[in-house]
Amino acid sequence: MQSTGGSFFESEIREQPAVLARLVTEQRERVEDAARAIRARSPTFALIAARGSSDNAARYAVYLFGAHNRLVVALAAPSLHTIYRAPPRVDGALVVGISQSGQSPDVREAVEHARRSGALTLAISNDDGSPLAAAAELSLPIGAGEERAVAASKTYTGQLMLLAMLSAALTGDEARWEELAALPAAVAAAVESAEPARNGAVLLTEASRIAVLGRGFNRSTAHEIALKLAETCYVSADPYSWADFLHGPIALVEPGFPIVVVAPSGRTSDDAPEIVAGLRQRGATLVVASDRADLLSGAVVALPLPTGVPEWLSPISAVVAGQLLALALAQARGHDPDHPRGLRKVTLTR
Repeated sequence: MQSTGGSFFESEIREQPAVLARLVTEQRERVEDAARAIRARSPTFALIAARGSSDNAARYAVYLFGAHNRLVVALAAPSLHTIYRAPPRVDGALVVGISQSGQSPDVREAVEHARRSGALTLAISNDDGSPLAAAAELSLPIGAGEERAVAASKTYTGQLMLLAMLSAALTGDEARWEELAALPAAVAAAVESAEPARNGAVLLTEASRIAVLGRGFNRSTAHEIALKLAETCYVSADPYSWADFLHGPIALVEPGFPIVVVAPSGRTSDDAPEIVAGLRQRGATLVVASDRADLLSGAVVALPLPTGVPEWLSPISAVVAGQLLALALAQARGHDPDHPRGLRKVTLTR
């Protein structure tokens, strides 16, 4: 990826293939140990406490553990612990806290309560010595190194990678590990595809509102791309499953309305051509991230995704296109993508 200004955000986007490769080669044994502990307890459901980008990783887990491990996954409401003082019953659950810094008090408190209640607890953070890691019975560190840009990139994809590795370990399917081992190369290819994102940024410079659509595994990607656009570009970006978008928000679409559609190959992309065609007929400015030529051909801005990535791992490579778009758009609008106004790297919510 040719440099566009030497920002921390850009350099951390570029570091992602190496971070993912280290995880799959160096952390497999620890992930396998965690999987054995989980199987021994046979949780009946999983509850995930997270905020921000980590909440989008939790959205990925809903589909990942549901589709591959037949495990019901719910997103926790940490305010039930810290504000309402009415924590839910978590008997028989696997309770996972996901936090890049591992410092958010409300996420930690949800995990501490679960552990006191006898639930199996797991922390995923970038700091194995964080308060969250200390609070949980099991800990899986991302080990991505310091992330200096406020907008998360390598820690987010690292979280997804650890979740995917854990799912593979729980299934015991070696073929899934082979797919995981091939993923860093696909992400490297995605990182090198910056030019389409820069071209797209030129067309979106004046946008004040953007919708981002994804479905299934990539509903999480729509949420994460929307967050990146909002925090780095100061644009109101609204994420939707395109199934939900058809149930009302499609009324927003008028000529020139910008929409990002994330549609890698997979089961949910079967109806994507119809979605793209309908939005094009309404005059939307379509930005399409896909590995399918038929979908890219209908876009005003085409963001090609690497081919050959299985659907269950596609959120890890597909989100890179959104990161690059956010970087390019922030710079085109004259904003500093490393230091969004009003934000800090570590946000402590209670």
